[in-house]
Amino acid sequence: MAEPKDLIGDVCEVTCVDEEKVRRLQETIDDREVDRMATMFKGLADKNRMKIMLALATEGELCVCDTSNILGASIASTSHHLRYLRKLGLAKYRKEGKLVYYSLDDSHIKDIVTLASDHQHELTVRDNTN
Repeated sequence: MAEPKDLIGDVCEVTCVDEEKVRRLQETIDDREVDRMATMFKGLADKNRMKIMLALATEGELCVCDTSNILGASIASTSHHLRYLRKLGLAKYRKEGKLVYYSLDDSHIKDIVTLASDHQHELTVRDNTN
């Protein structure tokens, strides 16, 4: 099977390993942390959960009912997504009377969501100019 032309030339043609760099990175990259990061991104790899995260990054805090309406989904389904995001350490909640409000867990999560959104906007602009 022939490779598409845009993939030709995207691999090294000779083997050249910077052993010091490889050793240093092997010593500093923690596999448990990498596993947790991969799990976090798997959690974000759902359209509804990503929409929730973007809404929370934009608004700061939303009650479950508002979030449900944003998704156009049931409160039960929305609550499931929110609990999953909380379990992953991406969202937190507070209860006020009979209402439950969710927000992003911290500024790092907001940065991740904002950067992903900014990147997608840049790709859209780039695609539209080509």
